[in-house]
Amino acid sequence: MNSNERRAALHRQLKVSRYPISLKKLQEDLQCSRATLYRDIAFLRDVLMAPIELDPERGVRYNEKEAERFELPGLWLSSDELHALVATQQLLARTSDGVLAKALAPLKTRIDSLLAEHSQGKRWPLERIRVIGAGVRKRDDVGFRMVATAVLERRQLSFDYLARSTNQPTHRTVSPQRLTHYRDNWYLDAYDHERDGLRSFSVDRVSHAKMLEEPAKDISEQELDTHLASSYGIFSGTPKGTATIVFSAKAARWVADEHWHSKQEGRFLSDGRYELRLPYSNAKELLMDILRYGADAEITEPASLRAQIQSLLQLTMSAYESR
Repeated sequence: MNSNERRAALHRQLKVSRYPISLKKLQEDLQCSRATLYRDIAFLRDVLMAPIELDPERGVRYNEKEAERFELPGLWLSSDELHALVATQQLLARTSDGVLAKALAPLKTRIDSLLAEHSQGKRWPLERIRVIGAGVRKRDDVGFRMVATAVLERRQLSFDYLARSTNQPTHRTVSPQRLTHYRDNWYLDAYDHERDGLRSFSVDRVSHAKMLEEPAKDISEQELDTHLASSYGIFSGTPKGTATIVFSAKAARWVADEHWHSKQEGRFLSDGRYELRLPYSNAKELLMDILRYGADAEITEPASLRAQIQSLLQLTMSAYESR
């Protein structure tokens, strides 16, 4: 722990303590000698004007009346906080393409500056942190900005939409509710006025977006979660059933630690396999995720979902039959 980290840690302890902290405890917590501790106390008190009260017998504390309003000047970061900042810097650098790059450029510049201030001449090996996107779709930056603005400004939005499921163009007028980043892509949760219901739209399929003057109709968070987040996947809807999937003992090493849904239930079986239960509405995304485990996953309930995956597997096999 360097001097900056130690002094920041000392400040945090004094800030939250209602009673004097013994010098011995501070030495143990800060892993420093008594002489170093006295130097840090003197630095906080004499240089940074911290409201320190020091009693060699009772310990150290901040003056009760001044403690609440005193803060260290500037930004003081611990090693863990610096490392998290390095990771954030790489996340911004490698994922913020297009409109996000422009919008986040000032933040990235500020992070670069903070890292330089705290590096003390040391070079951060940023290449040691990798951020890899998977299945990122191209999107119209102008359309993305319009959608994001409508969400934040709480204004209605009109746009043309080409759904992948039907490949049929439609025109929509919606009240934007939430902008969701899911599996490296962006989705708009919105109230569709013509269809009188909540819908989710893939932002990369939105075109000719136009923000309207009419205020957006607000839907409560509870209703949004009930309709859009109560079942598995991005296009969830109200649950129509509960899927039970049994994973092999080998796959269980991964699945048991994975978060599939907020209301999932999982348990290990006596033979080492893992049983996962979760609500679902639209089965398509769930089936795709189960199929990636191949023979290590089996749907046991409901029978209708089991029949669906059997049909998919049969169709897959037919594509590989000899020609």
